[in-house]
Amino acid sequence: MRTLIIAALMLAAPLAGAQTPAVALERTASPPGAEAYIISPQDGATVKSPVRVQFGLKGMGVAPAGVKFENTGHHHLLVDSDAPADLSAPLPATDKILHFGKGQTEASVPLSPGKHTLQLLLGDQNHVPHNPPVISRKITITVTH
Repeated sequence: MRTLIIAALMLAAPLAGAQTPAVALERTASPPGAEAYIISPQDGATVKSPVRVQFGLKGMGVAPAGVKFENTGHHHLLVDSDAPADLSAPLPATDKILHFGKGQTEASVPLSPGKHTLQLLLGDQNHVPHNPPVISRKITITVTH
C-alpha cells in the first residue's frame, strides 16, 4: 500500500505544478519626477563601435537586481527596440534589451555600422519597470566602421 501511495504522489506532482497559476509581480512605485536619460552619446552623434553608453538617473538611485531599496532600480538598454507593451512583466534579456543588473551606470556596446536607436528603461529588483515607468527619450546614433 505504501508503494502505491508513493507512486500516486510521484505521478500527481507534475500535474499539480502545471495547474498552479503564475504569480504576478507587483510593480514598484517610482517617485514623482524620477527620470532616466542617456548622458552619452548625444542624440544624432556619429560614433565607432563598441559604443560607450553612459546612463543618467535623476530622483532615484541605482541598486543591483535582486536588491530591494526604496526608490532604486537598475538600467536596461533598449537597442533598436520599443519598450515592451506589457510593463507589468519582468523585462526579458535579449539582444534588443540589455540588462545591467549589477548596477552598472555605463557600458561598452558593440553595434554594427549604421543607424541605431538607444533608450534606457529602469527596472526594479525583479527587472519589472516601475510604475510609472522611468524611461529615457529615445536617441538615434550612427555607427561607423
